[in-house]
Amino acid sequence: MNSLFCELNLFKVYLVQGFASMLIIVFFVISTYGALEPVNEAVIQEPAAFSKGNYTATARTLLALSVDEDNGDDNDDGYMNRIGATCSKDNILVFQGPTTPLPNGIPTYTVDIQNTCTSGSCSISNIHLSCGWFSSARLINPRVFRRIGYDDCLVNDGEPMNPGDCLSFQYANSFKYPLSVSSVACL
Repeated sequence: MNSLFCELNLFKVYLVQGFASMLIIVFFVISTYGALEPVNEAVIQEPAAFSKGNYTATARTLLALSVDEDNGDDNDDGYMNRIGATCSKDNILVFQGPTTPLPNGIPTYTVDIQNTCTSGSCSISNIHLSCGWFSSARLINPRVFRRIGYDDCLVNDGEPMNPGDCLSFQYANSFKYPLSVSSVACL
């Protein structure tokens, strides 16, 4: 009888340890794949690790270039030429999409700026974006992005972005600012 009681207690201990191990694994998976993010049609979602209601845990979020935004190639054919040795403002892409709002409810947006040049000799500096009266309720590092005048914002403090470089920042405002490349300097 005493041996049966010990085996039963040992079984309970193993059961509790197994349950605790499963909880640790679940928390590890959640922390690895990020916090829950609201699903939004303007954002391209990676495959879900798990889904609950209107929330999906993802490894990363890709920002979509909306169809009505300027694609930067000075004509309206919908295509860009990024192949070749020439450097131009077409080599800089600006993506932005909505992210989780601030605790006070102000919408936030993540902006990715990329140098998509394929040759190794097309570093681009003095990248200026058309940005209207850009402002943000969230502080942005002025070395990354700042407005220097109406409809003129400077990227990366004017420093060069090498081929393949990408920088990112978040801003908070009640609406999304249209951002497009206005001028660059090719090195």
